[in-house]
Amino acid sequence: MYRYKRRYTGPVQAVIMDLAGTCVDFGSLAPIQAFQALFAEEGVPISVAEARAPMGKEKREHIEALLAMPRIAQEWLAVKGSKASDADVDRLYYAFVVHQIAAIADNHQLISGIDLVMEYCDEMGILIGVNTGYSREMIQGLLPAMAEQGFTPDSVVCASDVPAGRPYPWMCLTNAQALEVSCVQACVKVDDTAVGIEEGLNAGMWTVAVAVSGNQTGYSEAQWLALSEEERDVQAIVAHQALASSGAHYVIDSIAELPEVLDDITLRLANEERP
Repeated sequence: MYRYKRRYTGPVQAVIMDLAGTCVDFGSLAPIQAFQALFAEEGVPISVAEARAPMGKEKREHIEALLAMPRIAQEWLAVKGSKASDADVDRLYYAFVVHQIAAIADNHQLISGIDLVMEYCDEMGILIGVNTGYSREMIQGLLPAMAEQGFTPDSVVCASDVPAGRPYPWMCLTNAQALEVSCVQACVKVDDTAVGIEEGLNAGMWTVAVAVSGNQTGYSEAQWLALSEEERDVQAIVAHQALASSGAHYVIDSIAELPEVLDDITLRLANEERP
């Protein structure tokens, strides 16, 4: 009987982070603003909760998911006189790109703690990749805006760069290939959505869910800080519980806590644990 079991026991080699809600745009506001503007323009307004439900998906798939929601589908039929077609999806997507680029331009601030992650990774020799449900066209202005704030990742992968977006593992694996890591167990995927965590798990990586700074709570940083301490505690607990059910190995408030998690993953790897 074949009994050999291979174990990677080396260090963490790469951290692969989502963009909006994870390392930039506290609250992941840009996509919501764009989707709401798009559907309002069509005479079919959608709520924030509806706009957030498919978050993390490639944006054309996100539009398809919104149109498939019973309430939105019914409203679309009432307003337009027919069900949304593939041609409608194509038209909406092209219109969405314009809204999305504008919204990203207004929401490009790095999330507090990214400097700690960069310092830690530099000290430990860990490479940093990012991937996103945005298309390459959508982030043309975002990458230089992040660079001006001091953040230039070693690898950037967009949903438009791979055959299929999340939850498929292709973006994570493309990051890993670009970063030349030796095995996926040496990679950590960080994301603020369940579908992003599923992406990391499907790629065979460690996963860290970000509960407070992203889609799960949906507050801007100013709105979050304006809440009472008790309100923040309640919201954080709900967000942690929701993302814990995604199968994430760790759930943290924001990337400011990531270095401590990376220390723990390093110990677990040394003890022959694997994701």
